[in-house]
Amino acid sequence: MKSICFLVFFSILGIALLHAAEGAGECGRSSPDREAWKLAPCAMAAQDPNAQVSDRCCQQVKKMGQNPRCLCAVMLSNTAKSSGVKPEIAVTIPKRCNIADRPVGYKCGDYTLP
Repeated sequence: MKSICFLVFFSILGIALLHAAEGAGECGRSSPDREAWKLAPCAMAAQDPNAQVSDRCCQQVKKMGQNPRCLCAVMLSNTAKSSGVKPEIAVTIPKRCNIADRPVGYKCGDYTLP
């Protein structure tokens, strides 16, 4: 009986640790690739530095920018890359949106947020 309780305890502990690790990514429980879809309104602005940034894009970037690690991971994600996003241009979007509390100087891979 003692060994069964011990086994049940460690099973529950293992499940709890798996769930905690699942939520430990840059964007919490969601993957950067899944979060990248939220920045679809930014597609043109992330490819062309002269493209106008839409209000909808700015709203999403401002929201995601509250977690700079997530924003950076999304900009460098496979989904973003396969969509034609150019990281060197994407990192300029928070500035182009005039987001006052953007993470200026945040290092995003080989890029720095202006």
